[in-house]
Amino acid sequence: MKQTYVKDLWNRPVNADVHLLGWLKARRNQGGIVFLDVCDSTGSIQVVVNRSVVESSLMELANEIPLESSVEVHGRLVQHQQKAREIVAQKLGVVGLATQQFSPQPRGDINIFDPSLANHLLTNRHIYLRNPKVMAILKFRSILMTQMRRWFEDNGFIEFDAPILTPVPLYEDRTAIPVVIHGEHVFLTQCVGYYLEAAVHAFERVYNMGPSFRNEESRSRRHLLEYWHIKAELAFSDLNDIINIVESIIKFLTQECWRLSEDMLSTIGTTMCLHGLETPFKRISYEEAVVHLQTQGVAIEFGKSFGSDEEEMLSHLFTGPFWITGIPRVVEPFPYVIDKADTRITRVADLIASNGYGELLGVAEKIHDIGMLDERLVEKGRRDDTRYEWIRQVHETGCVPHTAFGMGLERLVRWLLNIPHVRDAIPFPRVFRRRIMP
Repeated sequence: MKQTYVKDLWNRPVNADVHLLGWLKARRNQGGIVFLDVCDSTGSIQVVVNRSVVESSLMELANEIPLESSVEVHGRLVQHQQKAREIVAQKLGVVGLATQQFSPQPRGDINIFDPSLANHLLTNRHIYLRNPKVMAILKFRSILMTQMRRWFEDNGFIEFDAPILTPVPLYEDRTAIPVVIHGEHVFLTQCVGYYLEAAVHAFERVYNMGPSFRNEESRSRRHLLEYWHIKAELAFSDLNDIINIVESIIKFLTQECWRLSEDMLSTIGTTMCLHGLETPFKRISYEEAVVHLQTQGVAIEFGKSFGSDEEEMLSHLFTGPFWITGIPRVVEPFPYVIDKADTRITRVADLIASNGYGELLGVAEKIHDIGMLDERLVEKGRRDDTRYEWIRQVHETGCVPHTAFGMGLERLVRWLLNIPHVRDAIPFPRVFRRRIMP
């Protein structure tokens, strides 16, 4: 088993004998010396192969090993006056030969956000995962998920594993991805909300982090066919409660990810968005937003959903994230509470990111009254759909006021890192109109 990583070499004594396993990232030849950049998951170090120190066969090997081959290095750790450390090789071996070559070099200093490279990098994502910028984004994602779980656990939430296969989509059947299991027609989950709704009546505070799937085609920079959802539900709460919780989460994640990600941000070549620290976020009602858009010449009427262009226009009203409250009932799914003060709208709010990054998440008061649930089921044409009977049973068995939020993980990563597309925030992106490969 590998014992020494590149990061460990900065703490080893100078002139120590070292044994390193890694991959050949780059090579330079200067007369009788070959310089090899050998990297692993923690960094890169220069290995010096000097003709005056090693046998000619080892020099030939150092000159011939294909880039991306995995290698084994034995040597002496040295340090120059400028404090750069390197390994003077004594032995060199090939662990796994790279018989295929890719251009640009997978671990090279390339612009992974260059649109002209997008098709090549996506087609060969299994290779370009090795790129330091891609690795840094995915490390940031991992840190964010770790800190998200930390917040939930520190605040009394239970992680609840919900199924991916479900008989009931949140929206229309056409918006979900259908699958057939042993002759039964079901769907890949769009949202685990129905299952968290059942669980919240046992545990009171529950969350789930897992994949969701959408069948509605979109070519925007913030939509994927498959993405990861952060969902949570809270018993005995209202809309203001869940808004306050989300603001606490966004502030905490911004603070902790910024603290833990300096090296990753440098590698990516980005600066982190810190607007999440500026809580509480501003609020604007849906109706106020419609009026503003109309004054800007947008042809939109009450009851229509906002698209990316409308959200970007509204974002110019604020310097940070902001809430759009009171989303019309005609555009929201049936589980959400109708506002008693204005029955045209629901007790729902969407959080819009700063800098034109669009919707980050939604929060809602969920229906607990069986009469209102039936009203909404009729409204959505589902009252006679027996697939939803188990959801009615939850509401007939001591249901309490409860709230929920749902956030796309890749959208959050994209906004915090100021990167152009959600496809760069997930290991293997599933993009519309693109073959699912690899």
